[in-house]
Amino acid sequence: MKARGAILLLLAMTSMTAQVRLPEFTREQLPNGATLILLPRHDVPLISVRAVFRGGAEAEPAGLNGISAVTVELMRRGAGKRTAEQIDLDLDFLGATIQSGANRNAAFFALEFLSRTAPEAMSILGDILARPTFPEEEVRKVLARTADQVRAAKDNPAMAIGRYFNGAFFPAGHPYRHSGAPDESSVSRMNREEILKHFRRMATGKNLIFIAAGDFDPQQFAPLARRILTEIPAGETLPAAQPPALRFPQPRLLLVDKPDATQTYFRIGMPGIDRRHPDRIALLVVNTLFGGRFTSMLNDALRVNAGLTYGANSLLDQDRLPGAIAINSYTPTATTVQAIDLALEVLQRLLREGISQDQLDSARAYIKGNFPTERLETADQLCALLADLELNGLDRSDVDTFFQKLDALTAAQVNAVLRRHFTADNLQFCLVGNASAIRGQVGKYAKAMKEISVKDAGFSAPDF
Repeated sequence: MKARGAILLLLAMTSMTAQVRLPEFTREQLPNGATLILLPRHDVPLISVRAVFRGGAEAEPAGLNGISAVTVELMRRGAGKRTAEQIDLDLDFLGATIQSGANRNAAFFALEFLSRTAPEAMSILGDILARPTFPEEEVRKVLARTADQVRAAKDNPAMAIGRYFNGAFFPAGHPYRHSGAPDESSVSRMNREEILKHFRRMATGKNLIFIAAGDFDPQQFAPLARRILTEIPAGETLPAAQPPALRFPQPRLLLVDKPDATQTYFRIGMPGIDRRHPDRIALLVVNTLFGGRFTSMLNDALRVNAGLTYGANSLLDQDRLPGAIAINSYTPTATTVQAIDLALEVLQRLLREGISQDQLDSARAYIKGNFPTERLETADQLCALLADLELNGLDRSDVDTFFQKLDALTAAQVNAVLRRHFTADNLQFCLVGNASAIRGQVGKYAKAMKEISVKDAGFSAPDF
């Protein structure tokens, strides 16, 4: 009840003041280079911690895409004197949960536990971070499961479309081409030696951001966290990738043939922005209206009015490096061209008409209504938000001034940003579906067209 009351109070205050602020937290740099962030809050007797290693897809060696996710999974499959089974049993006994993963910019662990079990839970996490054993049998299991997941992704167009799109949209050598996702070739190259090598490069103090939010006394919890984190060697900071800007001199289309598909999944992209771009908030407004909510231009046109799909949306990448702005949907094979044509018509209408003051007000209210509950409600959300700020070199003002900057936007400013970033020229198309049924029709979207089979190794397009 306390938590619910606090949330309602926060929403009421947000409504009155039209502002949000991050709760107070402390930040310190430890001698080994690790960053320690502590945010106490006492609404529920839980603590969430997030251990984040910079890198992710950006730091993966060529040909070993996906190794960051494999590495953090294996770090929890045996550490210190505990086997994988013992780690699971000990965490279950404490009522704790742990998750691991990797994305374009980082690899991470997210641990949640009862505040009264902090010493025991943190001891287990300390072993996982500093003393993983990488048992050979566990390596074989995780790699076999990863290979199965790759096969499953290719059998699921909804999952595969994003990987194929990245493989076509980002050029060879770009760290987001694979976005940290494994494929058949990279899994076949992974072994215990390569995983250990990647662990030693990645899991260093200089790469580590450690965040805790929840029911703790900083005077007691900080020494516990410092003791665990300082056991990690300082190491070296992973180099930050700096690929050239994304530019496309012509439209291109990748057609991925899945002969048994009854629907076509499509994604249509254009160059986007990075997380620090000054146009980001205005683009959030545009994206919300274009395809970022259920009552969006794309969903209204393709789903509500035309009945061509169960969902159409637009994606706005916000990572350390510039990504994509992309239309995303699916439709029965027979209506592939009709759906794509309609999506392009909606894009043209957005560019031609821009957005009105009423639309700006609607998007602004939608963003304000969702932001507190999606980013500031739980301790885990706060940990994720603070990690995002650290990874992108931002401070609390990014959050504290967010509504202020949103309120200051005018329709003219938003339309100028819209036309600066949205375009109907040289679009990049990726389709997953029955190629024999649509090949002759979709060629009109791009003279530069390549076709591959879903059975081909990897998710990357051949050179156009």
